[in-house]
Amino acid sequence: MRDRGGRGLGPALRRASAAGVALAACFAACPAVSAATVPPAADRDRAAATAGHGTAAGLDRYYRQRLAWGTCVKGSDDAMGHDLEKAGVQCAEVTVPLDYTAPGGRTITVAISRLKATDTRHRIGSILLNNGGPGGTALDSPPHIRKAMKEVGPRYDIIGFDPRFVGRSTPLDCGWSVGTSILAAGLSRASFERQVAFQKGLADKCRATNASLLPHISTRNTARDMDVIRGALGERKISYLGYSYGTYLGTVYTQMFPGRFDRTVLDGALAPDDYGPRLLRGAEPENERALSDWAAGAARRNDTYGLGRTRAEVLATVRSVVAASARGPLTVGTAPEVFRLDDTQVPSLLIGGIADDSGAQRAALGEQLSVLAKAADGRPTRLSPQFAKALRTMLTGEDAQSAMVQSAIICGDKPAPRDPERYWRDIERSRAGHALFGPLTNNIGPCAFWDRPREEPTRVHRDAPALIVAATGDPRTTYKSSLALHGLLPSSKLITLKGANRHALYGDYGNACVDGKVNQYLATGKLPKGDQTCVKRAG
Repeated sequence: MRDRGGRGLGPALRRASAAGVALAACFAACPAVSAATVPPAADRDRAAATAGHGTAAGLDRYYRQRLAWGTCVKGSDDAMGHDLEKAGVQCAEVTVPLDYTAPGGRTITVAISRLKATDTRHRIGSILLNNGGPGGTALDSPPHIRKAMKEVGPRYDIIGFDPRFVGRSTPLDCGWSVGTSILAAGLSRASFERQVAFQKGLADKCRATNASLLPHISTRNTARDMDVIRGALGERKISYLGYSYGTYLGTVYTQMFPGRFDRTVLDGALAPDDYGPRLLRGAEPENERALSDWAAGAARRNDTYGLGRTRAEVLATVRSVVAASARGPLTVGTAPEVFRLDDTQVPSLLIGGIADDSGAQRAALGEQLSVLAKAADGRPTRLSPQFAKALRTMLTGEDAQSAMVQSAIICGDKPAPRDPERYWRDIERSRAGHALFGPLTNNIGPCAFWDRPREEPTRVHRDAPALIVAATGDPRTTYKSSLALHGLLPSSKLITLKGANRHALYGDYGNACVDGKVNQYLATGKLPKGDQTCVKRAG
């Protein structure tokens, strides 16, 4: 779920997609798609047939395609392309079948980037990157990851890619006018009914505009695309670095294509059983602890934010802001940028701001709550450029693609309950223990109105020697979820960062202990002899 918004910070802060809510839930299912389900055995057969560079019938032309590497620049105003070119990155497009059961049919393209190894004498191979989402781009990530990898970076070809229908790959456009479907039910039955209509409308738009594409948007198909990328690169095995949802994608790849992966790092790891349309359900305690920790820091800066002098006072201010937004939408900002926020949107903004306990993110959330508190008092104030951009991302179609793809992937992976009354009952039950976040984590989403997935979810039935990285206070992919994945992969090793309320760590959080242990593994290919523990540095 990285965050899924854009970022000028590192990849970890970009991976929490959709208005800052990383790996967040959607909801699934309507009438079943008529096309036949591909049984897991077919993938096992394909895996056996395509070991090394050999391929199964009909897929050979994809695995053996020649990539036309060239500039990443798409035009004079393409800042990302120019930055990649300055860093020595080249780009290409990989052709893949839309439907792997019909490889002779329609094709789509997957955009990839490459920062080539400079230490060719000690070259290890290619490492593929995924920043999460789902729906997150990684095309621009190779320079950042090269820097994070330090001495071992020059020994790898670092490969970024935009998964199918993301970024510069063949796009998905459902015509959404919002940047997230991850919203709360609000405080009343009436607000929940509006959510039902809203979420159904989102699903209907995707079905009306892209019915032929939706059945083929899934994690399993992205994993298949990854293996085509491996083949097109000429690699017998490929290493992998995945964050957030990217850890689920990496796990799926290890199960579908055993023997094709080398060094695998899963940061902010998610157990397969915890992934699905109601993804944040069950993570309420971690989010409440993260909010409480932030509130303690905000109280120490009451002269700046004016939210309260104690943790309890700050949390009371948060509750009062939500209550005010339920009485009527808050007018946030002044001309020319004015937004209206109600009780379905304010909790989404909050939960998006607590996935990172760094000083900069905590200050940003403090500023946002200060603005919201003044709006609740009927005193709209001018917005900072950063907050204005966050609200545009959330409330307009400015960055709708990542939200659309996020929903399409999750809805295409696992079904969700269809009956709105089931969601309402869960929401009402959640209010007693989790009044702020329960109506969000239990809310209905577009997957409740989506067509059923074509395939059964991937089950972990093979061991994989991966390195799992997790923070004890991660409010997105919780620590207990990382522990569960660790248990499913007996040969894996776990690096635990104690004391951090942070989603995704390596290369972004600045913990030398975590970064050093990951880089040692990437350099040697040897997992630690046992699980490792690091501690959040003071301050």
